[in-house]
Amino acid sequence: MTDRDSLLEFPCAFPLKAIGAGPDDFEALVLDIVRRHVADLDAGASTVRPSGGGKYLAVTVTFQAQSWAQIDALYGELKDHARVVMLL
Repeated sequence: MTDRDSLLEFPCAFPLKAIGAGPDDFEALVLDIVRRHVADLDAGASTVRPSGGGKYLAVTVTFQAQSWAQIDALYGELKDHARVVMLL
């Protein structure tokens, strides 16, 4: 068991935040990617907040994570997308 394994007990609610360049379709882009990894994503699972200057959007998606493998795969796909500039 690693230190990371002891951080979460699965399944659990997991908040993921993706920050990326607008326009407003960034939320849809993030949700499309999340749905490829989370089959039962709730309809109200996301919130959006624009940056102060309006150039970026922060999309937070909270989902029921099943494993570190699921989280790693999801973060990997989001990280590889050109419009995603930061993941938290």
